[in-house]
Amino acid sequence: MSIFKAYDIRGLVPEQLDTELAYGIGRATANFLGGETLVVGWDARTSADAFSEAVLRAVADEGVNVIALGPVATPMLYFAVEECAAAGGIMITASHNPGQYNGFKICREHAIPVGGDTGLKDIEQLVPQRSKAPVATNRGSVTHLDITEDYVRHVKKVGGDCPPLRVAMDCGNGMAAAGLETLLEDLPLEVERLYFEPDGSFPNHEADPLKEENLADVIAAVKRVGADFGVAFDGDGDRAVFVDEAGRPISSDLVTALLAGPLLKKNPGATVLYDLRSSRSTAEAIREKGGVAEMCRVGHSFVKAHMRESGAVFGGELSGHFYFRFSDNLIADDGIAAFVAMLQLLASEQKPMSELVAPLRRYAASGEINNRVSDTEVVIAAIEAEYAEGAEVSHLDGLLVQFSDWWFNLRPSNTEPVIRLNLEAETVEDMEQRRDAILDRIAQFSS
Repeated sequence: MSIFKAYDIRGLVPEQLDTELAYGIGRATANFLGGETLVVGWDARTSADAFSEAVLRAVADEGVNVIALGPVATPMLYFAVEECAAAGGIMITASHNPGQYNGFKICREHAIPVGGDTGLKDIEQLVPQRSKAPVATNRGSVTHLDITEDYVRHVKKVGGDCPPLRVAMDCGNGMAAAGLETLLEDLPLEVERLYFEPDGSFPNHEADPLKEENLADVIAAVKRVGADFGVAFDGDGDRAVFVDEAGRPISSDLVTALLAGPLLKKNPGATVLYDLRSSRSTAEAIREKGGVAEMCRVGHSFVKAHMRESGAVFGGELSGHFYFRFSDNLIADDGIAAFVAMLQLLASEQKPMSELVAPLRRYAASGEINNRVSDTEVVIAAIEAEYAEGAEVSHLDGLLVQFSDWWFNLRPSNTEPVIRLNLEAETVEDMEQRRDAILDRIAQFSS
């Protein structure tokens, strides 16, 4: 099925994903995960009510008890899985995708993600069988739980101090507000709220803050009210993107370096992960703060697994995912926690955000550029053959080629014949020249 992706399940409703299939996925997931109890939450999409009813019924039909959270942000579900000692969880969401999509993020105990290589393919294979299986003799129970106050206490542990700032916040009509409203009641902030009302049709803009056009409203709000900074969340609240007091977006790799600072003060010499698309200044800043900077693959399943293996206290991706070691067992990406951590940073440093990030803007980055090609493997092999001499080459995730004064990464899409280029050099002129040379070469393979 094309809706089963590398990290989750997503599809158009009802063309690719309907309530019948949602029921089958719910039963297959409960069967695969086993255990006595699963946690289920959902976002505000127009299909959410029908899908949640189907999944709650499916898990109970499999003989597994269900804790139904109702509409929540994805990090709230991760917390609930750990708090309730559940065997896993199902979050019904399509994250930042447009409103006509829906899907599922699945995790096992301790909110450990289930991805393509760790169970999603098995669940896919189980769907036809479990969809038609007899209902369990002892059906599971369905219990409703409001996890909000417990979640807010949990996420506040990331920070602790909060300066009396003015902040512009854009929830994009997604689910971040489900955790933020209660959190904000206890903070000495003056908040300019944008689109806090969950609305699965996303009437104002896509809930994808990685696209700069979707930051226009929060940038305008920062300038209009004279905010100290702005933050925009994605549709299910597990990502956050920040803008400074001038309304200038801050690349999330640089935010990784900023947020690592307070954590490294608490954990001297600890490991911090950064994805391989990040600026070299990210690793340099982590080392300057006494940490061990370790490169990782892109994707939440890979980052969380790497954090468990390495003992890292924190990690960040260029996409705006920030990963926290909340406990020995719970490692999760959480946009709301990133907001709390940013407040802690500003309280401790007592400097404007622009001043904190300025030293990290040492290099010129291309940003991620997507190119449609006929065969991604052929392109990567050709580029590697032309650029490998005299470089440090890695295949950690696609092709990473590093020289002393510049580097680039080519990664194939998991779902379509698209190749993604990220490149960084010491000057804008050098970056543009090298970027254009590689793009011209890639264009020769365009489909």
